[in-house]
Amino acid sequence: MLSTTPTRETGQNGGELSEDEVFEILSNRRRRFVIHALKRAEGPIEVSELSTHVTAWEHDIDPTDVKYEDRRNVYSTLQRTHLPKLEEVNVVTVDDEANLVEPTPELESLDIYVEVLRSREIPWSLYYVGLAALAASLLLAVVTGTPGFAGLEALDVGVFTATVFGISSVAHHVIGRRTRLGNTEKPPELRRRE
Repeated sequence: MLSTTPTRETGQNGGELSEDEVFEILSNRRRRFVIHALKRAEGPIEVSELSTHVTAWEHDIDPTDVKYEDRRNVYSTLQRTHLPKLEEVNVVTVDDEANLVEPTPELESLDIYVEVLRSREIPWSLYYVGLAALAASLLLAVVTGTPGFAGLEALDVGVFTATVFGISSVAHHVIGRRTRLGNTEKPPELRRRE
């Protein structure tokens, strides 16, 4: 499962990109890889270099091991489909003569978090709902004097709740930084657990 949280972005006509536009851009894996590569680049990047990175990520290999035949297909679809779509919504500029792609300030300001869930993982939103339910249940048990909880005070539950939510939010922040497009060597959806 892939979920994204886009921030405010400037779109095609100088206005904000709509959610639909952002999700349309991100709906394609190659475009996500292009955005990731451009956010990591320190300036304009040649389309051939961009296609090498995208191909390497698609085949889960080192960029130096990319075969010409594999890269040629990616290069072609980037040129015909994906780069024009990104240019259309003003997140990249493409110099056809120099064969360069450059991120616009709008792309640079677009923070995209990709939460990739594996089979036994739950999304952060559900995790926080569970914590809130646990805290409410614990408070109810203390208030009603449920055996085993009668010795606790409401303040104890408050301290416990604040501590658990505080630790969870720090963990969420750290993990969130690694799930932002452009923040790690490989795109978030390709990172393996370490």
